[in-house]
Amino acid sequence: MDSQVSNGSGLEAEHITNLLVFGFLQNSKYNFNQELEALSQELPVQVYLDADFEDELQTDGSRVSRSFYHGRIQPDSESQESAIQNIARRLAQVGDEMDHRIQPTLVRQLAEQFMNAGLSEEDRRNCLARALDEMKTAFPRDMENEKAMLIMTLLLARNVANHAPSLLHDVFRTTVTFINQNLFTYVRNLLRNEMD
Repeated sequence: MDSQVSNGSGLEAEHITNLLVFGFLQNSKYNFNQELEALSQELPVQVYLDADFEDELQTDGSRVSRSFYHGRIQPDSESQESAIQNIARRLAQVGDEMDHRIQPTLVRQLAEQFMNAGLSEEDRRNCLARALDEMKTAFPRDMENEKAMLIMTLLLARNVANHAPSLLHDVFRTTVTFINQNLFTYVRNLLRNEMD
């Protein structure tokens, strides 16, 4: 099972996280359509906006999954991409319920920090980590810590991009890197459980 999720011909960590973050943003309420579409063109793994699936619903209500990896269709990547999209959709639904826990002041401050062109990628990740530390008291007590941290990370990214759509690309990159460095074991476990 490890080879399907983390190495071999399966999707690698950054690709998994790219799809997860993109899927979360896509399945959320947002006002950055143009920026999200532009981002989809830049990703190393092909992603599809909702409009790309209009005629491709399956009888069970799920969408036909097509995944390309360096220009080639990967058979096991197709099922992984579908599993990641399902996870992203569920996380977005939970995130919509938790969104009220994020203070608008915190979002504005984080957006201002991301607007500082002098910040390195590491500085941006540190800003995101500090914002998450400030929010820890808002994490639901009945939710496992890693899940709450993942959802709050994704919510912060979405809210900053909603506040300042021009920051979507930078927020996306920082969020992907942050998740890969701090929460990827949890993401990999979610994916394994989804594919079982």
